[in-house]
Amino acid sequence: MPEDGWLAERFEENRAHLGAVAYRMLGSRSEADDALQEAWLRLSRSDTSGVENLNGWLTPVVARVSLDMLRSRRSRREEPVGVRLPEPTMGPGDELDPEHAALLGDSVGLALLVVLGTLSPAERVAFVLHDMFAVPFDEIAPIVGRSPSAARQLASRARRRVQGAAAPSDVDRIRQREVVEAFLAASRGGDLHALLAVLDPDVVLRADGAAVQMGASDEVRGAAAVAHTFSGRARGARPAHVDGAVGLVWALRGRPQVVFGFAITSGKIVEIDMVADPERLRRLDVAVLYH
Repeated sequence: MPEDGWLAERFEENRAHLGAVAYRMLGSRSEADDALQEAWLRLSRSDTSGVENLNGWLTPVVARVSLDMLRSRRSRREEPVGVRLPEPTMGPGDELDPEHAALLGDSVGLALLVVLGTLSPAERVAFVLHDMFAVPFDEIAPIVGRSPSAARQLASRARRRVQGAAAPSDVDRIRQREVVEAFLAASRGGDLHALLAVLDPDVVLRADGAAVQMGASDEVRGAAAVAHTFSGRARGARPAHVDGAVGLVWALRGRPQVVFGFAITSGKIVEIDMVADPERLRRLDVAVLYH
């Protein structure tokens, strides 16, 4: 078999694992596909004759590509970067094999992905590699450009934030609900000033593919743009617990049609994720809250 054909075959053997690494770092199917494409280009241009563990060689490559993409995303905060909301399929033709489904589905709820989106790029890479894929800190250190002890601190800091978000205190939930309900009231009433009061200046609204098909924009950035997007809308939405965090749900005959997840920092909404994909909705734990 020609060298390129052999490499391509080995790359495909590792695609599910590499795709899961990129997906959890980037939170976007399309960006994860881009990261894998770049990893393949780097592989095809490299001398791998002495590489015994190709998966071990490729994982840091995908991590570095993902880190570069995360940093680029932050450096151009006003530019759309495409859909970054979790979508459960990644395979060709939207086919999802059982192994890939398990890699993407286990413990990757909306709440976790929203929290991961609030981490710094280095924190996110260190946490995902170590806590989700058991990569040693000695190997993570050169990827994030830190010492092993500093990489350990990055992951520890990220872990505290993730664990805190996964199990918010009663006070946190009350404050979350206050912010979300203020957002909902301002949206329904078309009160732009009230909307701006609860939105971070750099807030990002993202919609998954199904929501885009329903007419939503895939991404909206900035408080003014997000406020105008919601002004006078969301009349059918109700407050709900979404994977343990306070969000909004629009349901039809008791079945969720659209779920809104929120990342809230210092009383301001910094991210809103809009999920309408039926399969993704079935994976979410949604409980409507009543006044």
